[in-house]
Amino acid sequence: MRIKGIEHIGLAVDSIDTAAPFWRDVLQLTHRGSEEVKLQGVNTDIYDTSSGKVELLEGTNPDSPISKFLEKRGSGIHHICFEVDNVESAMTELKENNIQVIGDNPTIGAEGYKVIFIHPKSTGGVLVELAEKPLK
Repeated sequence: MRIKGIEHIGLAVDSIDTAAPFWRDVLQLTHRGSEEVKLQGVNTDIYDTSSGKVELLEGTNPDSPISKFLEKRGSGIHHICFEVDNVESAMTELKENNIQVIGDNPTIGAEGYKVIFIHPKSTGGVLVELAEKPLK
Protein backbone atom coordinates (compact mmCIF):
# COMPACT_ATOMS: atom_id res chain seq x y z
CA MET A 1 0.00 0.00 0.00
CA ARG A 2 1.19 3.49 -0.76
CA ILE A 3 0.43 6.27 1.72
CA LYS A 4 -0.01 9.53 -0.19
CA GLY A 5 0.03 11.70 2.92
CA ILE A 6 -1.97 12.77 5.92
CA GLU A 7 -5.50 13.42 4.68
CA HIS A 8 -6.84 14.78 7.97
CA ILE A 9 -6.79 14.61 11.73
CA GLY A 10 -10.21 13.93 13.25
CA LEU A 11 -11.03 15.82 16.44
CA ALA A 12 -13.98 14.76 18.62
CA VAL A 13 -15.81 17.81 19.96
CA ASP A 14 -18.88 18.27 22.13
CA SER A 15 -20.13 21.04 19.86
CA ILE A 16 -18.99 22.13 16.43
CA ASP A 17 -20.57 25.53 17.07
CA THR A 18 -18.35 25.99 20.13
CA ALA A 19 -15.16 24.51 18.65
CA ALA A 20 -15.26 25.96 15.13
CA PRO A 21 -14.41 29.61 15.95
CA PHE A 22 -10.89 28.65 17.08
CA TRP A 23 -10.09 26.89 13.78
CA ARG A 24 -11.96 29.34 11.55
CA ASP A 25 -11.39 32.70 13.25
CA VAL A 26 -8.25 32.39 15.38
CA LEU A 27 -6.15 30.11 13.14
CA GLN A 28 -7.95 31.44 10.04
CA LEU A 29 -8.06 28.03 8.34
CA THR A 30 -10.15 27.81 5.19
CA HIS A 31 -13.51 26.18 5.85
CA ARG A 32 -14.06 23.42 3.26
CA GLY A 33 -17.55 22.44 4.31
CA SER A 34 -19.82 20.70 6.76
CA GLU A 35 -21.85 17.55 6.35
CA GLU A 36 -23.65 14.82 8.20
CA VAL A 37 -22.35 11.28 7.69
CA LYS A 38 -25.47 9.38 8.73
CA LEU A 39 -23.85 5.93 8.56
CA GLN A 40 -21.30 6.99 11.20
CA GLY A 41 -23.72 9.13 13.25
CA VAL A 42 -21.54 12.21 12.95
CA ASN A 43 -21.59 15.82 11.82
CA THR A 44 -18.32 17.03 10.34
CA ASP A 45 -16.82 20.48 9.91
CA ILE A 46 -13.69 20.46 7.74
CA TYR A 47 -10.83 22.98 7.61
CA ASP A 48 -7.93 23.02 5.14
CA THR A 49 -4.37 23.58 6.35
CA SER A 50 -2.93 23.36 2.79
CA SER A 51 -1.03 20.21 3.81
CA GLY A 52 -3.89 18.20 5.26
CA LYS A 53 -7.17 18.94 6.94
CA VAL A 54 -8.65 19.22 10.41
CA GLU A 55 -12.03 17.51 10.74
CA LEU A 56 -14.22 18.42 13.70
CA LEU A 57 -16.50 15.52 14.63
CA GLU A 58 -19.72 15.86 16.62
CA GLY A 59 -21.96 12.89 17.38
CA THR A 60 -25.54 13.02 16.14
CA ASN A 61 -26.90 10.46 18.59
CA PRO A 62 -25.83 8.93 21.93
CA ASP A 63 -24.89 5.60 20.32
CA SER A 64 -22.55 7.01 17.65
CA PRO A 65 -18.84 6.16 17.92
CA ILE A 66 -18.02 9.85 18.45
CA SER A 67 -20.56 10.24 21.26
CA LYS A 68 -19.18 7.13 22.96
CA PHE A 69 -15.61 8.42 22.53
CA LEU A 70 -16.56 11.78 24.06
CA GLU A 71 -18.31 10.08 26.98
CA LYS A 72 -15.26 7.93 27.69
CA ARG A 73 -12.39 10.32 26.90
CA GLY A 74 -13.73 13.81 26.35
CA SER A 75 -12.83 16.18 23.50
CA GLY A 76 -9.58 15.63 21.65
CA ILE A 77 -7.84 13.75 18.88
CA HIS A 78 -10.05 10.90 17.72
CA HIS A 79 -8.09 9.55 14.73
CA ILE A 80 -5.52 10.23 12.05
CA CYS A 81 -6.40 9.60 8.42
CA PHE A 82 -3.98 8.73 5.64
CA GLU A 83 -4.88 8.95 1.96
CA VAL A 84 -4.25 5.81 -0.10
CA ASP A 85 -4.70 5.05 -3.80
CA ASN A 86 -6.97 2.05 -3.26
CA VAL A 87 -8.78 1.24 -0.02
CA GLU A 88 -9.77 -2.28 -1.06
CA SER A 89 -6.20 -3.34 -1.82
CA ALA A 90 -5.01 -1.66 1.40
CA MET A 91 -7.63 -3.61 3.35
CA THR A 92 -6.50 -6.88 1.75
CA GLU A 93 -2.87 -6.12 2.55
CA LEU A 94 -3.72 -5.27 6.17
CA LYS A 95 -5.65 -8.50 6.64
CA GLU A 96 -2.81 -10.52 5.08
CA ASN A 97 -0.55 -9.01 7.75
CA ASN A 98 -3.00 -9.86 10.57
CA ILE A 99 -3.88 -6.21 11.13
CA GLN A 100 -7.35 -5.79 12.64
CA VAL A 101 -9.65 -3.56 10.61
CA ILE A 102 -13.02 -2.36 11.84
CA GLY A 103 -15.81 -3.75 9.67
CA ASP A 104 -15.79 -6.09 6.70
CA ASN A 105 -16.04 -3.56 3.88
CA PRO A 106 -15.10 0.04 3.18
CA THR A 107 -17.78 2.67 3.76
CA ILE A 108 -18.33 6.16 2.38
CA GLY A 109 -17.17 8.89 4.73
CA ALA A 110 -17.11 12.68 4.61
CA GLU A 111 -16.49 14.32 1.24
CA GLY A 112 -17.37 11.03 -0.50
CA TYR A 113 -14.10 9.32 0.44
CA LYS A 114 -14.11 5.50 0.58
CA VAL A 115 -12.77 4.67 4.06
CA ILE A 116 -11.72 1.91 6.43
CA PHE A 117 -10.55 2.11 10.01
CA ILE A 118 -7.71 0.15 11.60
CA HIS A 119 -8.33 -0.93 15.17
CA PRO A 120 -6.12 0.79 17.77
CA LYS A 121 -5.06 -2.67 19.05
CA SER A 122 -3.07 -3.06 15.82
CA THR A 123 -1.50 0.41 15.79
CA GLY A 124 -0.17 0.94 19.28
CA GLY A 125 -3.30 2.68 20.54
CA VAL A 126 -4.19 5.10 17.72
CA LEU A 127 -7.34 4.81 15.62
CA VAL A 128 -6.16 5.05 12.00
CA GLU A 129 -8.37 5.70 9.01
CA LEU A 130 -7.37 5.03 5.41
CA ALA A 131 -9.23 7.02 2.77
CA GLU A 132 -9.46 6.85 -1.02
CA LYS A 133 -10.37 10.12 -2.70
CA PRO A 134 -13.47 9.91 -4.89
CA LEU A 135 -13.07 10.25 -8.64
CA LYS A 136 -14.12 13.68 -9.89
